[in-house]
Amino acid sequence: MNFAVFCSGKGTNLQAIIDALKRGEIKANLALVISDQKDAYCLVRAKTAGVETVFIDPQKFSARENFDKEVIRHLERKTIELICLAGFMRIISPYLVQRYKNRILNIHPALLPSFKGTKGVKEALEYGVKITGPTVHFVDEKMDHGPIVLQAAVEVRDDDTEETLAQRIHAQEYIIYPQAVKLFVEGKLKIEGRKVKII
Repeated sequence: MNFAVFCSGKGTNLQAIIDALKRGEIKANLALVISDQKDAYCLVRAKTAGVETVFIDPQKFSARENFDKEVIRHLERKTIELICLAGFMRIISPYLVQRYKNRILNIHPALLPSFKGTKGVKEALEYGVKITGPTVHFVDEKMDHGPIVLQAAVEVRDDDTEETLAQRIHAQEYIIYPQAVKLFVEGKLKIEGRKVKII
């Protein structure tokens, strides 16, 4: 199975997936890494691992759907069967979601459905929750909304800052995201409504 990772930044979750591939835990081919940021370090990580990279400039497209049509052109060229969003800071269009329905995974740094959006760690800390943690979920047309695949619990400590809490959440992300990819590749995820069963 060929899969792709989309990322916009440092690519630490990408690295966790690359490492799992090297260990033989995921029996699939990371065929493509796509970024919307020309100088994103995720592209360096991908090239170091020998993975083809593509930078697509959002400024060149008048609408999200047009950007995603260019994305799909590259996905089809590489016969991609799974997309993993890993710190990809663009909301993908319904057009792309429908084209790859139930074949797009995302990692979010809070226990969905709580604290959606880009400030999940900060909002969880400010709200005063005692437990937070990352969520891997399928992507649907709504933001941070699709069926949940895996979650991990992270205790919030009294002396936590956003940075210290984020570090512990990220550490769990690097465990559960490769696990979710592995389960998908092995055909062990079954979506029934809002629930994802591991079979």
